[in-house]
Amino acid sequence: MQGHILVVDQGTTSSRAIVFDSAATPVASAQREFPQLFPQPGWVEHDPEAIWHGVVETARQALAKAGLGASGLAGLGIANQRETTLVWNRKSGKPIHNAIVWQDRRTAGICDALRRGGHEAEVRERAGLLLDPYFCATKIAWLLDAVEGARAAAERGELAFGTIDSFLIWRLTNGRTHAIDATNASRTSLYDIRAGAWDDELLKLFRVPRALLPEIRDCAAEYGEVDPQWLGAAVPIRGVAGDQHAALIGQACFAPGMVKATFGTGGFVLMNTGAKAVPSRHRLLTTLAWQFKGVRSYALEGSIFSAGATVQWLRDGLGMIAAAAEAGPLAAQADPAQSVYLVPAFTGLGAPHWDSAARGAILGLTRGAGRNEIARAALESVAFQTRDLVEAMAADVGGLQGAVIRVDGGMSASDWTMQALADMLDAPVDRPLGQEATALGAGYAAGWQAGLYPGPEDFAKAWRLERRFTPKMPAEERERRYAGWREAVGRVTGAR
Repeated sequence: MQGHILVVDQGTTSSRAIVFDSAATPVASAQREFPQLFPQPGWVEHDPEAIWHGVVETARQALAKAGLGASGLAGLGIANQRETTLVWNRKSGKPIHNAIVWQDRRTAGICDALRRGGHEAEVRERAGLLLDPYFCATKIAWLLDAVEGARAAAERGELAFGTIDSFLIWRLTNGRTHAIDATNASRTSLYDIRAGAWDDELLKLFRVPRALLPEIRDCAAEYGEVDPQWLGAAVPIRGVAGDQHAALIGQACFAPGMVKATFGTGGFVLMNTGAKAVPSRHRLLTTLAWQFKGVRSYALEGSIFSAGATVQWLRDGLGMIAAAAEAGPLAAQADPAQSVYLVPAFTGLGAPHWDSAARGAILGLTRGAGRNEIARAALESVAFQTRDLVEAMAADVGGLQGAVIRVDGGMSASDWTMQALADMLDAPVDRPLGQEATALGAGYAAGWQAGLYPGPEDFAKAWRLERRFTPKMPAEERERRYAGWREAVGRVTGAR
């Protein structure tokens, strides 16, 4: 079958559009950054209109670069930053407030109150998630309480909630489809992960009216058609997944036990656990891997709040580098005798710590430390945090002997960082040929739904290795440096 798939990859700092051909090879792309809004310390917002206009613009640009009209598309796929929360008016389509980003910590007090009330075990059991501002439910409650008249309007059915995928689907179809895919639903704290449906007890706990909620659909499904005014022709939306789930698909991690790590703004490690939703004893998340043909597969997930964002801070916050690519060469020149650690808790620490109150710190500075050592500490923080997650994951499933980590995301292009990761994990790290795993996963779902791409087993055979990074650091040095990291985190969190 001839045809192309257009994918919207709507991320935390930029929106991209990529065109894939009938062999699932990227042929054209466009990208546009948008502003990050910080109205108060610990608060992070996005302008929904900036996101919307960036998505439409990059989609049009990618099609133009590919020399295609929208009529030549077999479908459109969407991958999106997860947990970022929007509520909009059903009649006008206008959001009632800026989007509250997944990194935002404003609802920490709500989570603390629910935890003190003894509700965390219930949320863990039903939703597979911890009580944390990261997830959508408390963000929705905050919006309904903070915006005048919003709660009453929601009760009357006048408002709609969605993660970014739902908002884009609504806008692209001119309000004809209010839907969310199962992976994004599993990040709301309102979804029963085993029943695969919105949960009335969780809705009551978080004070979220059911009338707000979108319909839950498979990752590969029909989501309506893009109105011709946006791309020039009607295009069926056929694949949707939260970005980390899309990357798991794009990395072809279809067999239980396979692990992928994505390093973008944050860092996310997911392990496929197959048909079983494995409860974590080490503060990881039990989440959906994907849902195809009504059948759910599950994953364990650990989340790092700041990965690429740490390098972005070196660039934009400190002015220490002019481009992210400069960090690796600086790190390579660092004095190995210096033990400098950067704990990037700009918006708290994610798994396995889940400390909303933690704030970032640089420790171990001497007069001999400078730009090189700070750059190394920034990149190493990703390797240290990933080891935290992988050790928790191994403890939950009884070990990851012989595991290979498949990596993707912007930071995976840094050879220095990927070698540091292999050294700290004492495990091979595989980087695929072509690093568009997130977009490819959403594109695959859309292409499979369209009949353009084969089933998962055959798709997995097409995965290709670009480079394997193998551990080179002596065990004694590895453990010494990791012990220093643990001590640094302890100082930031107050743990002793």
